This record gives sequence, structure tokens and C-alpha cells, in this order.
Amino acid sequence: MGLLSLGTPLHWNDSKKLADHVRSNGITQLINSHTISKDRDNDKFFWGDEIEYMMVLIDEDNKRVKLAIDHDWVLESLSEEGTKYQKAIDNDVLFHPEYGRFMLEATPLNPYDGTLISDYFKVEENMHKRRFLALEETSDSNVYPLTLTTYPLMGVDDFCSPPTQPKGNASKSLFLPDELINKHVRFPTLTANIRRRRGQKVAINIPLFRDENTRSVASVDPTIPKRELFPYSDIEPHLEAKNPAAKANHIYMDSMGFGMGSSCLQVTMQAKNINEARFLFDSLVNVAPMMLAVTAAAPVFRGQLADQDVRWNVISGAVDDRTPFERNEEPLPDHPLYGGHTDFEVQSKMQRIPKSRYDSIDQYLGGSDYFKSEYNDIKPPIDKDIFKRLIDNGFDEHLSRHFAHLFIRDPLVIFSERIEQDNMDSMDHFENIQSTNWQTLRFKVPSQDSTPGSNKPGWRVELRPMEISLTDFENAAYSVFSILLSRALLYFKINNYLNISLVEENMVRAHHRDAIHNDKFYIRTNINNADAPIVQELTLGEIFNGGCNFKGYIPLVKEYIAMDFPDMTDADREKLDMYFTLVGGRADGSIITTASFFRNIVLSHPDYKKDSMVPESAAFEICAFSKKVGEYDPKSVIDFFGETIGDYLNRKKYHTLFQSK
Repeated sequence: MGLLSLGTPLHWNDSKKLADHVRSNGITQLINSHTISKDRDNDKFFWGDEIEYMMVLIDEDNKRVKLAIDHDWVLESLSEEGTKYQKAIDNDVLFHPEYGRFMLEATPLNPYDGTLISDYFKVEENMHKRRFLALEETSDSNVYPLTLTTYPLMGVDDFCSPPTQPKGNASKSLFLPDELINKHVRFPTLTANIRRRRGQKVAINIPLFRDENTRSVASVDPTIPKRELFPYSDIEPHLEAKNPAAKANHIYMDSMGFGMGSSCLQVTMQAKNINEARFLFDSLVNVAPMMLAVTAAAPVFRGQLADQDVRWNVISGAVDDRTPFERNEEPLPDHPLYGGHTDFEVQSKMQRIPKSRYDSIDQYLGGSDYFKSEYNDIKPPIDKDIFKRLIDNGFDEHLSRHFAHLFIRDPLVIFSERIEQDNMDSMDHFENIQSTNWQTLRFKVPSQDSTPGSNKPGWRVELRPMEISLTDFENAAYSVFSILLSRALLYFKINNYLNISLVEENMVRAHHRDAIHNDKFYIRTNINNADAPIVQELTLGEIFNGGCNFKGYIPLVKEYIAMDFPDMTDADREKLDMYFTLVGGRADGSIITTASFFRNIVLSHPDYKKDSMVPESAAFEICAFSKKVGEYDPKSVIDFFGETIGDYLNRKKYHTLFQSK
């Protein structure tokens, strides 16, 4: 998760004084990198994936589940400088820290070669190895690395093992203890500094799913504890706020851990040069909300059923450090209006910011013959001085706007040992801000030693919105499909541009409950020419499988494979077909989404009282099923995937992979 450094992190009161220093030097580092790397060309299409696990204690005897916050030594053992690091290396795997102590992040050690069809079939095997290694390091056979997007009881009563209480000073949460935060100093400092800059706790309000016995519309969640540990107004107006943070008819959450404690699937790919990377970025802008909706896996937050199926806006709220001024809201009494900045020159540059620093992208990068400036019909705020610096140093208007928009943000964690840097050698100041702009896509810049001909990473694009899935089969399928679609978009030079405001609406619709069946999405249908876009609203089934004058993403990928990879074994072709069957089936609803499957577990559970509250027994069923299907239990895969994929997994004896684990 972002940039990690060793050292002494500064309190917000100290780091805010250095914000302009970090921004200015970060832009210098960006300019230096661009100068060195802008002429890099013919880089290979390397790519990789990133998956995240939650360590969950599943007590089969008592039918209870807990989040295991005492298994962070599994990460310490397998990550760099750990006692089992060589074992990870020998298995071509890397483990990395994430926000939660209960979380593991894992990637392949070496990137995959997107020009070799054989490398696409290494992905699933590598994901198996990551899960096996985590399993082997756990000392408790009841603790299991689940690929859950959200833990259903996060913030409900005593949900951690070992038990702990929510009274920490980093988040000051009513629900989450600071003990679940990764012990690396960056993470509690990040949590506290977001709150300090904002001037109040984060306030996440997600629409509540309403059932027969759900509380009245006008009422606020009665399960919110009335504690006076910290001077914040969660449910009752008093001196700190005219309005309570918790909204009626919503699920209220008050800590970074509710968002950054969720898990996702991301893929990063390297383009041959900066221009191809920009075209790829733009081509994936409207793919991003579609992939979020198709991978939907999060219908439960803080033990309640939500009226949405994904986690994205929860994380957006969880790291929203904007002040009331920046959010264009009435300030709190005695609130530091400008995030604690007292310098008038700094205040004069502050501006309204429509979005959290974790949100959807706001603009195309341009640089393509297909691009027209009017497609960028949302005008996000920018730092005008940075924009001018970039223009003066050889950046074009649209690339300058991209970075000038990212750099309206303050750095949140500054290490005292890294204040002064060699801008010809380090990229830390740049990454401090780049890596804390968590958007649906990230345009990744080469390091300053990435000269033409270097084997260092070049210009890359990261696709970020996908939810994590329960099985390695699914995560491999979505990863492989995303990369093959990217390859097809480049190969056929597809024109995927439409107004960015329509993409924004697609992102809203992607959050909706059962968007697969209930929503249509804007899509450009004349994808093979540079004319003005012909835009239609289509179902995800039509977008992925084809229909209504749109070729469809999956047929496009199949056409690309036939052109670029004509020679495949029957076994490899069958596996790809199963991957496409999964993606296409989830898109058209013939294969139930993880979110709908979990929702059905709750709604049909005998302990559910039709009050939108998820009983612990139902949460246990969700986690226990996730473990069973993650191990490819023969009956579970049929129940989850249906007969076509279930029969394939059983015929290929996937369940035998876990019999000795």
C-alpha cells in the first residue's frame, strides 16, 4: 500500500509546514524522471497482479468467526528480511505490508510477459502458491487466509482475536481498535493525520438495505455506542457539530480501517512507451467501473446489509482528509478552516475539492489521435503554479493537468529523515503524493534510473477498482481477462472515448445493488473510428458478451487471441474459455455475483430477523463458505459457480490441491 519508509513520522502540525516543500520537490523529481524517460521505447508488455488476504479465525465447533489481528508475524516471516523470505522467493512470490495487521498483500516475484500465451497460465498457479505459503505459516489451523473483500463483522462488538477495545488515539473510532492497524509507523500516522487535517473523524455513510423490520427512515442506527471517549459528535448534535456525523437510514462508519481494511484485486501493466501508456490509460477509463460492478463482492458493512454491492465509496470516505471548506460545507465551530494551515499564502491557494483523494479519475491523459479536449467535460481543480511549471518543462496540457490535479493534495506522512532528498536520485517526494491519490487508474512514472534501454520498470498503468474474489480461479480469471482486454484495445486501436461525465455516472451505477440486472451503463459503440461518439446505454451482459450494435469485450478479446496466439493447446484453450465463461456469466447474471450470493446467505438464514442486521451465525456461514469454496469443495463450487464451471473445477480435481494443506 503506497510508499513505505523507515524513520520518524511527523505529526500533522509539523508536516503541514512542509507540504509545499514536498510538492515542489516532488514535481522536480517528476520533471527529472520525465526528462530521462520520455524517449524510452519498445519496452516489453510486462504485467503483474496484486491480491490481498484477511487472516480470519473460523471456529467450526462454536460457529463463530473473528478477525485474527495476532497473525501479523506471518507477514513478518514471509516478507523481506523475514526468516521465510527465501521460501517466498523460491516460489516466485513476494509478500508486502497492508493497512491491517490481519492483512497480507502478495504479488508474483517476477512480472508476466504479456506477449507469451504461456505466461497467462502461470497466474493461477502463482496465486495458489501465495495462499499455500500463508497457510503453512499459520500456527493455528483455525486461522485461514480468506480473499474476502470486506469482513462482515468489522466494527461489531468484540470482533477481533485476541479481544481488544476501540479506544485508540490514532483513529479515535467508536468501533475499531487501533490494534488492528499495521504496526509500521506509517499506518497509524496516516490514520491520525487524515483525521487531524480534516479536523474531525472521517464519516462514512452507506445506504442501508431496507427490509420488513428495518428501523424507521428517520432513525439513526441505535447500535452506535454513546461513548464520550473523544470530542466528536457521532449521533447527537453538540458543541463540535451542528449535525451528527451519522445519517439516518445509513450504515455509519468512523475510521480509516473500514475502507483500507478491505481487500481488492489490482493489475499493473507496462506499455512500450509513454504514448502507448497514455492511450492505454484512456482506453481503460470506462472499463474500470464495469470491472468494479462485475466483481461486486461487498454487500455487508459493520454487520448490516447495505443497499449497494461494492466497497469503493467506503474507502473513498475512509481516507477523505478534506476540510469542510474544501468539501464546500459549513465549517464546524472553532474548526481549522484550511486544514490547520495558518500561512495566508497557503490559505489563498486552498480551493473547493469535489472528491476524496480516493475516488474515480477525473480526466483523460490525451496524447491519442482519437482524443478530443471536450471529452474532459469535468473540470477538476488543479494547482496552477504546478501546471505552469510542467508546461514550462515540456509536458503537454493534458499530462500537466493530470499531475497538477493530483498535487492539490497535501502529503499526509512525512518522515523527518526524508525531508531533504537528492532530486536526481530519489522519487520519494513525488511518490508521497502520487501514491496517496488512490484512483480507479494510476499512471505510473519510471524511476530516475529508468533510462532508455534500462531494465528498470517503464511507463505503466494500474487498473485498481476490482473487488477481490473468493477463489484463485476467479482472481486469475479477472486478472487474465483484464490484461487480454488491454492487449486487444491496443492491438485493434479501439476508440473507447466518451465524455468523462458519463464515466462518472457509470461509477455511480456500479455501486448499485444488483447492478448486473438493474442498471445499464454508458458505452461508446463506434469503437473503430474517430468520429463523434455514438453512445448507448447497455447492460453489462451486452457490454461484455456483445449486443445492440456493440461487439462486446469478450468477443473482442477472443478475436485478439485468434490473431496473436493462434497456437494453443486444447487444455489451455479450455481454461481460457472457463475464464471467459466466468466473466461473461457474472456480467449477464447467469452466474451469481459474490455480493448477491452473500446477501442471499443472510436473507435466507434462520437467525435473520428481516431487520437488515447480519447475525453472527450468518457471518460465520459467509466466512465458512468462503473457506470451503476457496479450497474448491466439490459441492460448494457447484453451488457458487453453477454446473459449467463447477463441473470443470471438479473434473480437474482442484480440491485435491488443498488436501495436504
